[in-house]
Amino acid sequence: MEKKLNRSKKVVIGGTFDILHDGHKALLRKAFELGEVAIGLTSDVMAREMKNREVQGFEYRKKELEDFIRGEFKAEPEIVKIEDKFGFTLEKKFDYIVVSPETCETAQLINVERQRKKKKPIKIVKIKFVLAEDGKPISAKRISRGEIDRKGRLLK
Repeated sequence: MEKKLNRSKKVVIGGTFDILHDGHKALLRKAFELGEVAIGLTSDVMAREMKNREVQGFEYRKKELEDFIRGEFKAEPEIVKIEDKFGFTLEKKFDYIVVSPETCETAQLINVERQRKKKKPIKIVKIKFVLAEDGKPISAKRISRGEIDRKGRLLK
């Protein structure tokens, strides 16, 4: 059954999306459920600075996102390279920003900065972490260390 996409609301999400996993997919599903989605994808420089580990290149991460979105939502994704945590959220109008517990603080900072610029705040929608079999959050870091797979199954 094909999912109907809501196009009336503007939704933003941001991240590195390195090793696309079930946690990322939950974030994307919530975002697409709420409206038309714009994705801020960290540049290679920003990703390396933030993650302190090897990260897939921007084009690879972008293609993984595009393939998932086209397959899951039958939509053409809007993916914008971002160089800082604010990305394009201070210029454009958005109704929602979908975040995980890990990125909620950044959304709050975005709204502080938007308020400073006399812009309407973005409603923050926080999803829960998707947990691996061991009850800990699924993360690209844990996957890259060989602890779990993309679905959160234990490998060690």
